[in-house]
Amino acid sequence: MPNDTENGLSRSLGLFSVTNIVIANMIGAGIFTTSGLLMTDLNNPFLLVSLWVIGGILAVFGALCYGELGAAFPLAGGEYVFLSRLFHPVQGFLSGWVSFFVGFSAPIAASALGFSEYIARAFPQIMVFGPFSIKIYAIIVIIIFTFVHLRGIEFGSNVQNLLTILKVILLVGLVSLGFIFGKGDMSNFLLGQEFTYDLGGWQTIGLSLMWIMFAYAGWNASAYIGSEIKKPEKNLPYSLIIGTAIVILLYFALNMLYVYAATPGEMMGVISIGGLVVKNLFGESMETVISMLISFALFSSLSAYIILGPRIYFAMARDGYFFKFAAKIHPVFRVPSKSIMLQCVIAVIMVLSGTFDQLLTYMGFSLGIFPILAVAGVMKLRLSGKSVLKISGFPIIPLLYIIPNIIILVLAYLERPVESSIAILTVIIGIPLYFYFFKKNGNNSFH
Repeated sequence: MPNDTENGLSRSLGLFSVTNIVIANMIGAGIFTTSGLLMTDLNNPFLLVSLWVIGGILAVFGALCYGELGAAFPLAGGEYVFLSRLFHPVQGFLSGWVSFFVGFSAPIAASALGFSEYIARAFPQIMVFGPFSIKIYAIIVIIIFTFVHLRGIEFGSNVQNLLTILKVILLVGLVSLGFIFGKGDMSNFLLGQEFTYDLGGWQTIGLSLMWIMFAYAGWNASAYIGSEIKKPEKNLPYSLIIGTAIVILLYFALNMLYVYAATPGEMMGVISIGGLVVKNLFGESMETVISMLISFALFSSLSAYIILGPRIYFAMARDGYFFKFAAKIHPVFRVPSKSIMLQCVIAVIMVLSGTFDQLLTYMGFSLGIFPILAVAGVMKLRLSGKSVLKISGFPIIPLLYIIPNIIILVLAYLERPVESSIAILTVIIGIPLYFYFFKKNGNNSFH
């Protein structure tokens, strides 16, 4: 029944709504901002597109594994629940701790900043406070959507569905019209430099894939709201697989369009890559229109992050491993309202600090750690005999996710040791906090 509840949360989301949340969570600031930054180091269009395909394949492997985990543990919390139940609450706590800062608050900030970059490209006259205007508009957007999702999951998901549908229509239309009517050139794929596959080259590939995996982050989105999904043993894994497959096709087509529309030299270092591409394809007048549309498309991913993140803090607080107020459910709207507002505050702080590429590296490294551990949990789940929905290809598929992602993190660390070290430090800081909550509550919820 739609009104069945799990820990006070209502099971009201069907397959369509949950798949939309996966798609919206994946298609965010990454795809609209990353390719220009990637081209700076790669300077090879064919390699750029190939890495986006490889990242998509890795995301599919992860989604398949999370489908099995989500069917076994259809609860709010994602990795927090998986790792706590399969290994030890300290791993679950650390994943939730990282999600608190990096998994959702930082991407909310990045999506809001991406919105501001594109809206400023469309209407440069709004930059009344200079470069700081970007941060002001980002903060306003975060606050507005926080209030939207304080009104309840059904109201929020209806807004989410509309935004996601409009975003997919925008991307499909942009790609179709760009290739049919745009002034591009497929010979752009032959430009750039031949890539050197030495240690430095592989470090660049590792960092590039880490940024790309951030752009695909969200393939595990519905695992965070398992307590609010109808028939979760079916709808949760299906939403992960269907949503990820759709996004891979869109990302591939969009990056093909980027290269078709702009030379490697033009792409290098451009954050608002979509605006540049449209300008080249259709002229400056269309650049304004499409930049505005992309800026609003980023609302969808920002909205999805605001839905998902608080469910982790709610789950942690309910188990005694986070501040108690985060487990408060609004008496009318049945959402973790205190967690939603806390996330808003952290996201605003993120907007006010750091550059975009530093934030991207920090997020990518941090978010790469715990999905590896969670996918490894599939093996323990199988050994325990508690698997409800067994994926085919076991244990090859989990290993095809785990091994490449470990290599990516090692290479990215060698390329960007400062940001990567800060990410590791974020995890380490969570260890004493875990023991603080453990001692304070005097029990271990899962043992």
